[in-house]
Amino acid sequence: QKRLVESGGGSVQSGGSLRLSCAVSGYTYSLYCLGWIRQAPGADREGVASIDSVGLTTYADSVNGRFTISLDRAKNSLYLEMKSLTPEDTGMYYCAADYAGGSCSGSWDPAFSDWGQGTQVTVSS
Repeated sequence: QKRLVESGGGSVQSGGSLRLSCAVSGYTYSLYCLGWIRQAPGADREGVASIDSVGLTTYADSVNGRFTISLDRAKNSLYLEMKSLTPEDTGMYYCAADYAGGSCSGSWDPAFSDWGQGTQVTVSS
């Protein structure tokens, strides 16, 4: 059974850092694009970062240089390291997967088909 379970969210002040984790189970890494998406209050979900089966990473312009996505296959865990957080980064963060032959098509926001229950990130000014 495929599952994505996020953790690591919390409340931080502007300029702070957080590391999100996602326990990944039931997915064959060579067949999926993995990533993180977020949803701010009253807004649509938006892609944040993606990583493909060969480790190629792509980021939204708004987080490029501040966020780092990584996958530890031995631990079956996907991570999102977030630095220099701003209030605009506030939202629910979801770990996501897209069945696409392992490619993210160069996008940080492909048509993810699966996502977890989310973890809340709140950044105060």
